[in-house]
Amino acid sequence: MPIIEVNLLEGRSAEDKERLIHALTEAAISSIAAPRESVRIILREMQAEHFAVGGLSFAAKAAEAALRDA
Repeated sequence: MPIIEVNLLEGRSAEDKERLIHALTEAAISSIAAPRESVRIILREMQAEHFAVGGLSFAAKAAEAALRDA
């Protein structure tokens, strides 16, 4: 039983998440011959303040970009 966990920033539509779930399920079926009923997908959404790269959260990077573009 494959369990696929995905961490992503919040803000995507329900339709986008359904497409992702479908694509990941199909990938598991085609790549490892997993039975469709056995594929588990876990989406974990996080706030932009809770994910950082290079010492800045994505929220801080977005705020900096907004100031530059203003």
